[in-house]
Amino acid sequence: MESTPRRLATRASWLITQTAVHSRRLVAEGFTAAGARGYHYRVLAALHEFGPASQADLGRRCQMDRSDVVAAVTELERAGFVARGTDPADRRRNTVTISDTGERQLHQLDDALDQVQDDLLAPLTPAERQTLITLLGKVLDHHSTPPTAGDQQQNVT
Repeated sequence: MESTPRRLATRASWLITQTAVHSRRLVAEGFTAAGARGYHYRVLAALHEFGPASQADLGRRCQMDRSDVVAAVTELERAGFVARGTDPADRRRNTVTISDTGERQLHQLDDALDQVQDDLLAPLTPAERQTLITLLGKVLDHHSTPPTAGDQQQNVT
């Protein structure tokens, strides 16, 4: 088997990308075995944590395209995991609510995702896993937060 060139193997961007490939595969396999997709988990998790929401709000919270939200909610509704209804505050708007069956499905998906985490991070100790999660969260937060006016002015010079 060929070795990865050192120039690549010592770059965080390369390591993150290659790890993401394995992560996506493991997550897809885990959710498929549970009869679900990643979008289903995102929607159910958001509804569980934040309560009923419009499809537009779900899209923003879950970072999903509008058409993907509609498809996921439709699939979840057919399975009885969510219910769509009219928003009492605005009759033109629909809200999506997680059902008791959806709560049970979410817990099953949590179990599947926990197994994926264990498989993906198998070579790490619990402390190393927590450090990795903390550091990746810090990097993601940095790139997800829009720059402030002061940051933009500093970059001009």
